Amino acid sequence: MPPKKAVKEEKILLGRPGNNLKSGIVGLANVGKSTFFQAVTKSHLGTPANYPYATIDPEEARVIVPSERFEWLCETYKPASKVPANITVFDIAGLTKGASTGAGLGNAFLSHIRAVDAIYQVVRCFDDADIIHVEGDVNPVRDLQIILDELRLKDIEFAEKYLEGVEKITKRGGQSLEVKAKKEEAQIVQKIIDWLQAGKRVAKGDWSSKEVEIINNMLLLTAKPSIYLINLSERDYVRKKNKNLLAIKQWIDENSPGDVIIPLSVSFEERLTGYETEAEIDEECKKVGAVSALPKIITTMRAALNLISFFTCGADEVREWTIRKGTKAPQAAGVIHTDLMNTFILAQVTKYADLKELGDEASVKSNGKLMQKGKEYVVDDGDIIYFRAGAGKN
Repeated sequence: MPPKKAVKEEKILLGRPGNNLKSGIVGLANVGKSTFFQAVTKSHLGTPANYPYATIDPEEARVIVPSERFEWLCETYKPASKVPANITVFDIAGLTKGASTGAGLGNAFLSHIRAVDAIYQVVRCFDDADIIHVEGDVNPVRDLQIILDELRLKDIEFAEKYLEGVEKITKRGGQSLEVKAKKEEAQIVQKIIDWLQAGKRVAKGDWSSKEVEIINNMLLLTAKPSIYLINLSERDYVRKKNKNLLAIKQWIDENSPGDVIIPLSVSFEERLTGYETEAEIDEECKKVGAVSALPKIITTMRAALNLISFFTCGADEVREWTIRKGTKAPQAAGVIHTDLMNTFILAQVTKYADLKELGDEASVKSNGKLMQKGKEYVVDDGDIIYFRAGAGKN
């Protein structure tokens, strides 16, 4: 008999499994978070106050995801309705040293971070005598360490309480399946605590699928992916230089290796929001010799959340749907409507690259590029899909 094929374990991703994931803007007070939020969301919360905790309740907005594919599909199909993808962004109140023990807005701030799935961490690298710094002076590496320490200490506190709850069951003794499972869980939670106490972020550990399941259940702050936004003066942003950049990169390489660093100038982005047309924005960018960092900031966050797109296209509507990487066809159909998932028959799939190369659906079909996929098909980023389902649900 031929040897049995080894079953490949599907890697479980850190974080909630949904498609409607949220990102939060985090940083010390007065580093440019609320101004960045206004620029990225094109919203107006009034002039941010020049003192800590100007933002108390997290503000929320949806941000359209820039997409050349979506724009091309809209030009090709000329639909009556166009629905782009978006991500949800929260502006969270400024953190201060000691937040993990309740200082400043402490626990409220940390609970707001617990409610989001990924973090934009804004780090101040500009000097401005008119904007006070909560720590007295501009020192981005110190600020990075403060935030890491506060999130890590809160995670340790939470994990230790979690472990107490697990150990209450293990202390019952016996050999029941529940007790055995809880003993294994206790070992994993202790491993997580040891990792945190060593000064490390949970997101940077190499965890097994079982460990990831427990981490996801705990909603740990340091398990969330982070994107570091380095807020420069407009002058430094245009010339792509700042005395702190090398030290910031060295700190992130050591404490959060592999995480993305994106320099921006919040003051420049704020100024661009004053123009009404894309042509005016393009003209101003050419004039100063710099481009907006916002499109990269948005698309990078979407990738950090392991989100991808598929499209439904027609004369009535072109829509970009958001799913998590690794989603199978029936579950993707369920994002449109649960009936499509429950009565799924097949997915007719066109690759975006094939449609763009061949020009229209008829050519895709005649060239044998239209594919019929079943329940085990894992949707690729950029697929154009028509779902067939039972009971007339298409």
